[in-house]
Amino acid sequence: MKAIELTDIELRLIEGCRKKHAKSQEMLYKHFYGYAMSVSLRYCKSKDEASEVLNDSFMKVFTKVNQYDTKKSFRGWLRRIIINTAIDFYRKNEKHSNHLDVEYADREEDSTGNVIDQMSAEEIYALVQKLPDVYRLTFNLYEIEGYSHEEIGEQMGIPAGTSRSNLSRAKQKLRLLIKEHFGKKYEAYIR
Repeated sequence: MKAIELTDIELRLIEGCRKKHAKSQEMLYKHFYGYAMSVSLRYCKSKDEASEVLNDSFMKVFTKVNQYDTKKSFRGWLRRIIINTAIDFYRKNEKHSNHLDVEYADREEDSTGNVIDQMSAEEIYALVQKLPDVYRLTFNLYEIEGYSHEEIGEQMGIPAGTSRSNLSRAKQKLRLLIKEHFGKKYEAYIR
């Protein structure tokens, strides 16, 4: 898949940021705000938390903009910074209090496939937002971003087995949330 090329305006904004022009920084922030906030919201439990992660991410963008290669996707580079900032935020605030070892992971089969097909994107997003922080982070990193358990473990400072356990628990919790969401209709979809 080819990276989306930057527009002339985006290139000028990035060059202005490299020269530490405040107006360019403000305009770059406004230009990518919607995209950046959508990424941040996937990893945070509230809009306030997402805003904090977003602002911290843009501070990193402005201090590291000289490291950005304009031949590569700016959105991809920005997304990586936001994800890493969200992980740092989680580590700073949660201290891994909800981690479980892999031997406690439930190996239950996924029986909610047909139910998911009946849900809107907003309903799925709302259910994922209800997951405990560590589960939501692991679920998003693995299922949405495509990180391996080893990469997640390295990013979050946990063993890969704990990442697997967290993903299993996230899926188990999502099954319960779907069952609550659909009520009696849920019974018709599972075997």
